Amino acid sequence: MIKKTRFLSIVSGLCLAMLFGIKSSHAHDLKEVQEAGVIRHIGIPYANFVSYINRDGLYSARGLDIELIQGFAEYIGVEYEFVPSTWNTAFGQLTGKEAIFKDNKIQYGDTVPITGDVISNGATILPWREELVDFSDDYFPSAVWLISRSDSKLKPITPSGSIDKDILQVKQLLNGQDVLAMEQTCLDPNLYDLYDTGANVILPVKARKLNEMVPAILNEDAENTLLDVPDTLIALEKWPGEIKVIGPVSEEQFMAAGFRKASPNLRKAFNDYLKEIRRDGTYNQLVEKYYPSVFYFYSDYFESHENNNI
Repeated sequence: MIKKTRFLSIVSGLCLAMLFGIKSSHAHDLKEVQEAGVIRHIGIPYANFVSYINRDGLYSARGLDIELIQGFAEYIGVEYEFVPSTWNTAFGQLTGKEAIFKDNKIQYGDTVPITGDVISNGATILPWREELVDFSDDYFPSAVWLISRSDSKLKPITPSGSIDKDILQVKQLLNGQDVLAMEQTCLDPNLYDLYDTGANVILPVKARKLNEMVPAILNEDAENTLLDVPDTLIALEKWPGEIKVIGPVSEEQFMAAGFRKASPNLRKAFNDYLKEIRRDGTYNQLVEKYYPSVFYFYSDYFESHENNNI
């Protein structure tokens, strides 16, 4: 979508070890970003929002959020630069202060250089994240579901018409069940009071990506896992007949781009851009490209946004 795309090569190594020529500058809002001539997109590999492609040992990134921010770069008249990250480092790269969510609270770390202007990788809007960044208007629906292997004794719940009752139904099934979860993400068990259900919550011993949760239950690390909507849609297509959706453990959630609290004009410009691409159809084309089945599950969400932008 953007003609002048300055894409940093991603050198393979430990966690794609950040061996990048990322420029550390002090751009804070729209004016400074435009003066710098580049917007730096902090992205974490996740589902079809941000994924890495290895070509002869060199990595490039693709996905819904890659194209979304490339289009935003064009909209505000700057070049695009991708800044790879992890949830351990992303907030520090954006705000200059390291922060993670552990043991159900935000834990702050060192002061670090600011190396990006926006976090965008299908990031779920969560209360603790809202303390660290200002989110844009949401652009993708989500929720967290309980997913089980097809041979599990658990059976999908019968929807009641009430999301609260459905969540309660699912939680009542969890006593004594092994359930994979992951802190610092939307799959954090603390967010859904999972420890109160009697479930045996299993956290990864070493770093694991969200798209590795289903392979883990298929490998019999556990019978069940928490999983959000985008990864579930991909998993159902990738492993048909091998997994089943038991039901929700969260209310409806939404995804958005995260901006520094000191960047209100940059955030406003992104919201204006988002309205424009919703109005001209570009947004739905992007979603169709990366998540064609989401329209079946969340048609109301996309239709409501489309009607609001006519």
